Amino acid sequence: MRWCVLLFAAICVLSSCSFIGPTEIRITDAKTVTGVDEKLMPVHITNAFPGGTSKVVCWFQWKEAKVNVEVTAKWHYVTDDIHILDYPFRIPKKTGAGSVALSAPEGKSLPGGLYKVELAIGNRVLKSVNFTIE
Repeated sequence: MRWCVLLFAAICVLSSCSFIGPTEIRITDAKTVTGVDEKLMPVHITNAFPGGTSKVVCWFQWKEAKVNVEVTAKWHYVTDDIHILDYPFRIPKKTGAGSVALSAPEGKSLPGGLYKVELAIGNRVLKSVNFTIE
């Protein structure tokens, strides 16, 4: 019986330590949009973009962030299983909203198909959003 109590106490102590599942930020919402306005709010929320699209924006909200925590937007072309881009950026304040974008080179458009953007810290995905370009 004492063995069980000691084991339970050890698990409780370890689970409260910061090296087990630290919370550097909590992403509360994420969407793909055509753009953001001057207040960083989403413009035209959609997960289906028309052919000829050259830019897709991932808008997100966060809270409980450690200021300057680095988050990475990982863009992936799911149709052909191609990793497109990792874009690291820093969160400037504890609570807020922001956006990151995937853009084709000037004069080009993004290929049609299924895509995914993941907002992550290291290998830990905080939010994932799928979208298509028709």
